[in-house]
Amino acid sequence: MLRLLAMILCLLALLGAAGASAGEIDAFVDAQMERTPLPGVAWAVVDGDAITTGARGTLEAGGSAAVTEDTPFLLGSISKSFTALAVMQLVEAGKIDLDAPIARYLPEFANTPAGAITVRQLLGHTSGYSTLQGNSAPEESDAGADAIAHRAAWYADQSPAYPPGSRWAYSNANYLILGHLIEVVGSMPYPDYVTTKIFGPLGMEHSFVSGAGERHAMARGHTPWFGSMRPVAAQGATLASAPQGGIVSTAGDLASYLRMMMNGRDDILSAAGKARMLQPASDATPGYGLGWMLDNAEGSAYHTGTSPGFDTIAAMIPAKRRGVVVLTNGSSGMGFAESTDLRLGLVARALDLPQAQDNGATMRKANFLTLAAAPVIFLLAIIWAWWKRGALRAKRASRFGLFSLWFPLPAMIALAWVCVVLIPQLFGVSLSTLREYQPDMALLLLATAVLGLVWTVARLAIAYSGRPATG
Repeated sequence: MLRLLAMILCLLALLGAAGASAGEIDAFVDAQMERTPLPGVAWAVVDGDAITTGARGTLEAGGSAAVTEDTPFLLGSISKSFTALAVMQLVEAGKIDLDAPIARYLPEFANTPAGAITVRQLLGHTSGYSTLQGNSAPEESDAGADAIAHRAAWYADQSPAYPPGSRWAYSNANYLILGHLIEVVGSMPYPDYVTTKIFGPLGMEHSFVSGAGERHAMARGHTPWFGSMRPVAAQGATLASAPQGGIVSTAGDLASYLRMMMNGRDDILSAAGKARMLQPASDATPGYGLGWMLDNAEGSAYHTGTSPGFDTIAAMIPAKRRGVVVLTNGSSGMGFAESTDLRLGLVARALDLPQAQDNGATMRKANFLTLAAAPVIFLLAIIWAWWKRGALRAKRASRFGLFSLWFPLPAMIALAWVCVVLIPQLFGVSLSTLREYQPDMALLLLATAVLGLVWTVARLAIAYSGRPATG
């Protein structure tokens, strides 16, 4: 009797640690979808060998076609884990040495500052390439079949921002180069390799590489637009960005992928190889493995993905064989039209983890509203300057008045630099790239920079366009 009671208690304990039920997750998603303009979401929960899927919303805002567990979404940077897996397959085949310099395999890197970077450093983001470098691209089009090779050759000509191995810096450049490495060593185009060596064996029938010519009825991406969301013009990504962010997949397919990563078996990669991917790549990068971000306190591995119009996350706790996938066809806004709570809340419930409190939401809203108010304030200031033109012209009569007339010019030049250069660089991108992800914020930054300069120039023109008032 005592033995039976102990078994029941153990079973209850296991069930209590299994995370939220499917019904609880459904209710959570329903509540979140009412609070955000996000068009659609698909998710999947992995528990051992079992997979449970769900979906809400539509393929496009205002449309009637529903999102399902088989709807393809652009994965963004979750694609890096596929590229890392492909590299590890070639390592186990004896074709790649993780600690060999990239120049051994890619001749275009020979005799360049980047040539000594090792494969391991590329996988772990310690190559020295910066985030901004990784978000840069050549001006020429990358539309051809050799697009990945062309982009890798362009990076070969760029000097890393930091000494290789000295620090961790997340950079798309690393995985673009690895994509070309796979093509050269694997003796086939990157899309063909991923399709035949990963998608096929895992039964990922709805997955493909964006830009490779294959097309499916994808969810349409949406970007934030002043509290709402609007669809992006283009679907998918270019082939040139495929190894770092261009894989397209579904909640169901991606769940099968996570199940493989946690099954502890030798299949498309050895169990030891999978475990190696989920360990720190080096001492310089304790929070990043080989294509996976790591949380050592939780024992979890995960990767997020952010593309124009899409936000995604795949997370797992290998020791518990629990995983979760969340795919949304809308980029989270800045303060408004946010969807972060939905994604992270669903992950926390599926993996039975505490959800981190978001204490910055109010500040993000305040910053966005301040930025929105700035162009209006400058327009009103121009009107005010014309209305008070007599007082402005009188300033020409004294040194202090001249200072007050001319000081705003360098101040507005500095503000324009902050808006157009500094703030985008804090996100690791240029203003033009930021516009692809956060078009409303980019527009406000540009409007603030331009109208600030227009105000100070108009003010000076008014001050010097007529005679100063006489006493």
